[in-house]
Amino acid sequence: MPYVNIKITREGGANGTGPSDTDKARLIAGVTELLQDVLGKSPATTFVVIDEVALPDWGIGGLPVLDYRKHSS
Repeated sequence: MPYVNIKITREGGANGTGPSDTDKARLIAGVTELLQDVLGKSPATTFVVIDEVALPDWGIGGLPVLDYRKHSS
């Protein structure tokens, strides 16, 4: 019974305002299909949870992501 937790920031997506319900549905379907194809897991017992994280709450390399992006570009 696989459990997959996807954490994404509230930015991007097809409309530029964050992942839409359609984007999330595609992620859930894609991850479920991948687990079925690679590990033979049943979609009926595969759980996928998507957590959206506010951008200020996300960090990389010891920096808030916006600061990190400024230093890496």
